[in-house]
Amino acid sequence: MKDILTYPERTRWTEICSRPGTNREAVSKSVSDTMARIREGGDAALRELTLQYDGATTESLIVTLPEFDAANNQVDNGLKAAIDIAVSNIEKFHSVQRPQNVETETCEGVRCYQKSLPIKRIGLYIPGGTAPLFSTVLMLVIPAKIAGCSDITLFTPPFKDGSVSPVILYVAQLLGITEVVRAGGAQAIAAMAFGTESIRKVDKIFGPGNSYVAEAKLQVSNFVSIDMIAGPSELMIIADNTANPSFIAADLLSQAEHGPDSQLFLLTSERELADRVMLQLAIQLDNLPRKEIAAMALLNSKIVMLRNEEEMIDFANLYGAEHLMISTEDPWSIADKIESAGSIFLGSFSPESAGDYASGTNHSLPTNGWTKSVSGISVESFLHKISYQEISTNGLQAIGPAVETMAEAEGLFAHKNAVTIRLKEIQNGL
Repeated sequence: MKDILTYPERTRWTEICSRPGTNREAVSKSVSDTMARIREGGDAALRELTLQYDGATTESLIVTLPEFDAANNQVDNGLKAAIDIAVSNIEKFHSVQRPQNVETETCEGVRCYQKSLPIKRIGLYIPGGTAPLFSTVLMLVIPAKIAGCSDITLFTPPFKDGSVSPVILYVAQLLGITEVVRAGGAQAIAAMAFGTESIRKVDKIFGPGNSYVAEAKLQVSNFVSIDMIAGPSELMIIADNTANPSFIAADLLSQAEHGPDSQLFLLTSERELADRVMLQLAIQLDNLPRKEIAAMALLNSKIVMLRNEEEMIDFANLYGAEHLMISTEDPWSIADKIESAGSIFLGSFSPESAGDYASGTNHSLPTNGWTKSVSGISVESFLHKISYQEISTNGLQAIGPAVETMAEAEGLFAHKNAVTIRLKEIQNGL
């Protein structure tokens, strides 16, 4: 955050809200090549690409049972206790999301039903690299299990020695996942979508990732269902003079450390607060182990001075942040008017990182403005719905003439005849 934008005109807002750019053409070409290699080369290509991008040689693509057992012994008891708290809260929040089956009689003799069924086979992508996100295992597996999904494979990139993060394996085993594939990046998405000799094709792909993973999910969406396009992390904070500058700086940096392409915003009408946040950012950044990454993300980020609460609400809805924090005297007065956000955090003591780990809500959320039309992960994400209709003779007599008229108006006479032939049978005393 080099400077503070002071009362920009609305005509500039769209430009200010632009996301960090990537060389989309180069990323798309690289991902397309990866897709082709996996489709043609299967397991061998997956091993080659894992060596190329992760520097890891993998004898077995599938994690073995002894590796799960060893992982359990490598996770300390304090972390296990923390994970237990997170599991409990995530299960509580997602358990109440189970949808009810629907049944109604639209008119006499016409009964309509809708039933939710778990998606049969799912693949979960868990980012690894510099920060293996074991918390994402919780956020994907728990709602999947509540939905009733039983055939689940987890994909995550290996370390250079070919091993997988012990914490990821511990959480996977804790939640009943026994199949983990040591593969990351676009090649993992391709393996999920097309299958290989040792990996079965999935019915839906879940999980966040970098620009290559996001592009891979987009490219395979012609062949397999995906959850959403989830790219670099985003955080917007709306704050007034009751906010604590050190809290705000800490929250901004918590998202900045995700990656150099993360984007952060602070919206406020208080110049003194903006200045104090800038000072706190400098102080706190210097103490972060990932300060180089966070510093790069700050270059994509902005403090924007706006005139009043109404402008801040309009700006927030225009941007549609993945995470929106409202640190004001009356946060609900703003939250009730927000229409575009992945997850909202209200008040000074609701840090975004609580939602990342243990409050109970899901941290797998849409980015890049998709919050205007797409929701974050929930139990419903792992379900598909089937509708049913059961029509009696009285019911067909009630709606049949309308169906005939509408089918004829569209020029679909076979549609019309499918009703007409039945109505004649009823009239003839079937």
